[in-house]
Amino acid sequence: MEIYIALRYSYLVAKEITTAEYQALAELRYLIRKFVGEGDAVARAAGLEPQQHLLLLALRGLPEGTEATIRTLADRLALKHHSAVELIDRLEAHGYVRRSRSRDDRRRVLVALLPRGEKLLEQVARERIGELRSSGAALVNAISALLEIGRLSPGKKQTRGSSKQSKERGRE
Repeated sequence: MEIYIALRYSYLVAKEITTAEYQALAELRYLIRKFVGEGDAVARAAGLEPQQHLLLLALRGLPEGTEATIRTLADRLALKHHSAVELIDRLEAHGYVRRSRSRDDRRRVLVALLPRGEKLLEQVARERIGELRSSGAALVNAISALLEIGRLSPGKKQTRGSSKQSKERGRE
């Protein structure tokens, strides 16, 4: 019986993190927080709490073929099941979503976006997409800078693979 332990490495592992990497990472974090904060303000201006907006967005943006169960939505928002239920309760009370039981499994609850919720979501999403199109280049540049610094920094070594590969190389 062979036991394999997979080692996790990033493609390029630095011996030391450089000042430029810290600066690029800080800039990226700043821009992400700024984008999220502005999005929360837009949601509030439309009459939604930020979490409500995120649930509507997660619901509308589910991948093709994915059922909108409470569990799926909770996972997509990194929430506990009961927290997602409370959020859906509030959205349902406003007429933004509707719950129904699955025909296949009556224990599963499905969530559907109602026209009122879709209209409100579209209002917020339209503004956020516009914002990304006008200033999203700064986010892209921050990510690119961080990735580029990683490729150019001296003292980087490529470490890709697992102990299985090392073990196989040792047999040759």
